[in-house]
Amino acid sequence: MTDAVSRNRTSNYLRQISGAVAYKAVAVVASFITIPLMIGYIGQEQFGVWSTLLAVMSWIVFFDLGVGNGLRNSVAETLAKGQQPEAARYIASGYSLVGLMALSLWVLVFLGSWLINWQLVFNTQAIPEATLRLTVQIAVSFIVFNFWVGLIGALLGAVQRTSLIALGQLISNVLALALVVALTQTTDASISYLATAYGCSLVTANVLLSIWFYRQYPELRPTPCLDKQHIQPLLAVGMQFFVIQIAVLVIFTTDKMLITQLFGPMYVTQYEVVFKLFSLITFAHTMITAPLWSAYTDAYHRGDNAWIGNMLRKQIMVFGGVAIAVLAMVFLARPVIGLWIGPELEVSFPLVLALGLLVMISTWNNIFAMFVNGIGKIRVQLYTAVIAMAINIPLALLFTKYLGMGLSGIVLATCASLLLAAVALPVQVRHIMRQDAGGSAA
Repeated sequence: MTDAVSRNRTSNYLRQISGAVAYKAVAVVASFITIPLMIGYIGQEQFGVWSTLLAVMSWIVFFDLGVGNGLRNSVAETLAKGQQPEAARYIASGYSLVGLMALSLWVLVFLGSWLINWQLVFNTQAIPEATLRLTVQIAVSFIVFNFWVGLIGALLGAVQRTSLIALGQLISNVLALALVVALTQTTDASISYLATAYGCSLVTANVLLSIWFYRQYPELRPTPCLDKQHIQPLLAVGMQFFVIQIAVLVIFTTDKMLITQLFGPMYVTQYEVVFKLFSLITFAHTMITAPLWSAYTDAYHRGDNAWIGNMLRKQIMVFGGVAIAVLAMVFLARPVIGLWIGPELEVSFPLVLALGLLVMISTWNNIFAMFVNGIGKIRVQLYTAVIAMAINIPLALLFTKYLGMGLSGIVLATCASLLLAAVALPVQVRHIMRQDAGGSAA
């Protein structure tokens, strides 16, 4: 391993961060401007329904059986070994497989939408059943198409161009803001129109990124094929990622469903606004860690353990800054929300404190998850995620219904469910780093 390769990897990592900062800053500003416009356009209760709907619809993304993450690792590994034609075959098989999954999901969910009482699901009478059904059908159509075209994110990660993922978010958020402004000026309040605007902004960004990617890397352009030789490796690692993704889905997205059912959709708005404010910190941390996934893959398969160890130490130092930022946000959150949304939306300090703790635990876990994800040694993460999934909802019910913790109890249950990974992942990483790069680990 030459010093030049290590220096180039580090240089690219820093370029991706700097690019992501610029793109993400605009994306975050656009997103923060959009939220009060949405609330003003459809009201707090309908916004709570919309936020919950997005959480439910996000489940679709996880039904790629982990193919996206498996594809990212396989393409990064083959490119590190100079095997571009092999990478192109992995990409072709990945797109074909996910395309078939997307089509099947769309038919299933679209037809199934006629059999579900959506007013009961979202615990609301404020929106007619027909309107809710139409909104679900619009949202699922866009999200399922994006489920396929969104594979571009995995490929940008594989070639270590993660700043462009942030560019996609910028395009999506700015376009969503423009469309919401247009809706407020030209239409009456309609959650269905909002779903259409959101879908258009989401899909447009990934289509534009795909066009750029295949012009930049013409040797990786896929042709439709389902090659068993390449599908099996994608699914082998992908199925483990899939189980982890399902666990994350249950842990995080069911929080909103629990709030809707236990407290009502208006409380989802309170949760969502506080969560959105703390997302400033998680966004910043993600910009720092996201480029590392495939950088770790590259370094591991080149045997560059010194670079990996040095980067892990730096990430732990960064976590100290995250802790300070979270502490500041805990005390500033309520006055900032008063200026941002308005005094009519009240949020409790226990909810703010609980979400701050959740950010701390999540970012700590993310430091080590990026490394094990990149090298494909994810069994420990798999086990801890399944345990967290199993205990999250029972803990939430215990904290809220029996211990009287209210809304913050749901968030504290999520924190408690993630603590096992907070201990197990650093131990696993330490174990791996003590072995040779080619050694086995759990």
